[in-house]
Amino acid sequence: MDALTPPVLRGPTVTLRLLSLDDAGALAAAAAESRDQYGFTRVPDGVEDARRYIEGALAERETRGRLPFATLWNGGLAGSTSYLGAERWRWPAGSPHQRSDRPDVVEIGATWLAASAQRTRCNTEAKLLMLAHAFDVWQVHRVSLKTDARNAKSRRAIERLGACFEGVRRADMPGQDGSVRDSAFYSILSAEWPAVKHGLISRLAPPAAGDDPRQRGARRPAPGRAGPRGRSGAHA
Repeated sequence: MDALTPPVLRGPTVTLRLLSLDDAGALAAAAAESRDQYGFTRVPDGVEDARRYIEGALAERETRGRLPFATLWNGGLAGSTSYLGAERWRWPAGSPHQRSDRPDVVEIGATWLAASAQRTRCNTEAKLLMLAHAFDVWQVHRVSLKTDARNAKSRRAIERLGACFEGVRRADMPGQDGSVRDSAFYSILSAEWPAVKHGLISRLAPPAAGDDPRQRGARRPAPGRAGPRGRSGAHA
């Protein structure tokens, strides 16, 4: 499908805008805070590599339906995330569901954050912005997420969003460590979005007097949502 028009998504502390070559220096600095959690995810290392990373991401706007974002948190660049694999379905002739200006389904991925933004509200707020645009503006039928099946930290983060675990696709793609990667697949359907949205908004709300904030952030996966686990990292 044609390249999507990049939105600017703004929340209380997070802004997502199209990634630019001008971001190379700040992107490299964010990635350099600590690289301990990047074992399963492509994260640029140095300014020149950041330029290549951005050039590749922007090139995929035309070829893979990608919209790469700079994640701005509290005014500074804290990482990157993307819409990926935007698809416009070909419906039967004459179907009122046929679209010409927006996707039917999309994936959220290629997400990583600087060490200082990890374990904060940044990722939850960014995901709420992206999911809200996908479901409320584009009115997609499904948002997909996937990660290296070994990446336990990423899988827990996806499950906390309320996404449904679909299974593991074996030998799905090259792994960041040079292996043949198995990927854990998750999804959120349009019918599930209201409940997911409510959960994310509740997690981001300031705790009421007497609330234990540790309990507010914890949620048990619904039956069928949890799957096999692995280790470490950011989202694929």
